Amino acid sequence: MADRNLDRLGDTKLKLKNFDYIHLTFLFEDIEAAIKKYAFGDMLDIGCGNKPYQKWYAPVTSTQIGCDISQSNLNKVDVICPATDLKFSDNSFDSVLCTQVMEHVFDNKLLVKEAYRVLKPGGQIILTVPFCWQLHEEPYDFFRVSKYGLQELFEDAGFEIIVIKANGGKWAATFQMFINTIHSTFKYKTVKAKMLKILFVELRLTALLNKLAVWIDRRHFDDLWTLNYLVVAKKKN
Repeated sequence: MADRNLDRLGDTKLKLKNFDYIHLTFLFEDIEAAIKKYAFGDMLDIGCGNKPYQKWYAPVTSTQIGCDISQSNLNKVDVICPATDLKFSDNSFDSVLCTQVMEHVFDNKLLVKEAYRVLKPGGQIILTVPFCWQLHEEPYDFFRVSKYGLQELFEDAGFEIIVIKANGGKWAATFQMFINTIHSTFKYKTVKAKMLKILFVELRLTALLNKLAVWIDRRHFDDLWTLNYLVVAKKKN
């Protein structure tokens, strides 16, 4: 994957008409809140891509370094290295951010252990990972992990769990998966696909469903299943 110069997420602007609006609404809210509450000191952004969250962590941290397995399309990566072999000394950082990376790392146990190694005692990691999402960046999409699996991974590495939070609940996931399913048909050149595209894009049914999904999920939250999990964990002193 190191030779791939991917078009990575560049900002946190949301458009109601976008197919991934539901997913990003809850993900961005929880990442921003976690950064403002838990990030401090020297920050390492693992799998930083184009550093879309830098505007949130720069004001609350002293220094910021971003690493990734390849350079991003906007050339925002400071250090090129895999998440399983971080090119930093032990006990180098107060905070680690790692968003939507774990599913692309086959040895996810080593990723967590490397994050633990480079954190200072008392340092904290903020990590997000999909639980319900379609295949993406294929063939480098390896895992979906439950909240119980995440707890075992982090505790096995030596972390103390602070919080594991679902980014949206079952209603958000249900609506998002339905929208993803519909939008995935647009690549076909059939009459049915063209009609669906007119309905969901031109007539803005996607935007309507996005708004409805967020409204319902906030009022009837149930984390029976979710789109993503956010983990905050601390390296013990």
